[in-house]
Amino acid sequence: MIQMSSTSKTKLGVLASGTGSNLEAIMKSCQKKEYPAYVGVVISDHKDAPALKKAIAHNIPGVFLNSKLFESREAYDQMLLATLKQYQVDLVILAGFMRILSPIFVQAFPKRILNIHPALLPQFRGSHAVQDVLKAGLTETGCTVHFVDEGVDTGPVILQAKVSILKNDTEETLHQRIKEKEHILYPKAIFEVIKSLK
Repeated sequence: MIQMSSTSKTKLGVLASGTGSNLEAIMKSCQKKEYPAYVGVVISDHKDAPALKKAIAHNIPGVFLNSKLFESREAYDQMLLATLKQYQVDLVILAGFMRILSPIFVQAFPKRILNIHPALLPQFRGSHAVQDVLKAGLTETGCTVHFVDEGVDTGPVILQAKVSILKNDTEETLHQRIKEKEHILYPKAIFEVIKSLK
């Protein structure tokens, strides 16, 4: 287990597959003097992911790891781990990373991998959470930051925020409002975790 100094800032390794809107929110928080972390590397499984471009625009190393070059999920995850080790990362942050991590990866960073999910876990796990919430006809949903374990969206909850569902909401409009909450919640949850580790 990596020992973090009580004075130095925590180095984050962010895994992202898409637009990087949560990454952007985290990078913005990291610019504040009092924030206890900084992004040390951004890794993506998509060569053209906007998240990579955003990292590079902020002078943060952006690494593309092509999953097609690896014969198994475990082999890919071993390379992910090697890259994170190379950058001496303290915490792993999943920000729209659309791959399920293997036990080999999770066990290498126990209670040090965070993910954000667009629903109030333990309800509506999986990749269609917003769609499933709307089908259920609920009046309220939200987002959850949780530790990653070996299951899918089953790790311990760190923080949650609620979002009202409007009568005329579509999957897109609801997801957009959830994302706005995510951008506040995720940096806050990272802060809380780092405080607990010091």
